[in-house]
Amino acid sequence: MRVRLPDPPLLLITDRRQARRPLAEVVTAALKAGCRWVSVREKDLPDDEQVLLVRSLLAVAHAHGAKLTLHGEATLAKFAEADGVHLSSGADAALARTVTGREKLLGASIHTVFEAAAIDPALVDYALAGPAFETPSKPGYGPEIGRKGLADITGAARVPVLAIGGVNPARVGELIAAGAVGVAVMGGVMRAADPALETKALIAALNGSLAISARDRC
Repeated sequence: MRVRLPDPPLLLITDRRQARRPLAEVVTAALKAGCRWVSVREKDLPDDEQVLLVRSLLAVAHAHGAKLTLHGEATLAKFAEADGVHLSSGADAALARTVTGREKLLGASIHTVFEAAAIDPALVDYALAGPAFETPSKPGYGPEIGRKGLADITGAARVPVLAIGGVNPARVGELIAAGAVGVAVMGGVMRAADPALETKALIAALNGSLAISARDRC
């Protein structure tokens, strides 16, 4: 049985190099604003420092009823006692699941319809598809897939898909309309002068778009 995704389906991915404030402050502000899912993505740090960072943020995340996962290796996520792991495109999901156990969140990055169709829902709980749009966080990181590409990917995937890349409140609606169940954001919150305000705007856009999507399915 797949692990239930956090609600709202907004995943905040960290990048301390983009953050305008200390990372803990940005994460705390987002959690106070309603974010319930954070993933630590600081792969340039040594393993021991990643573990310490995850453990330092776990308490505040759990105090807000949120999940805190790690972008990286499953073994590192387990050692850090994270709530799950997010794998790079092409990583061995079967091996990662044996490490994490069934109760932890396990996600994977995808960029193509082929990758989407190949995901095993018995192993993977969700996928991040992108870049949906050109993104300042990762300039030159592959061509944007756009709404059409996202729709093709969500149609092929057998797991819930979150859109990532160039996400802002104004674009959430078209991403949900293309089949995404939620969105992931990095720079939009990390670089924000007011991370809480940006988080609230994203959640409001998500809630409104998901309500419209549910109504249209009725």
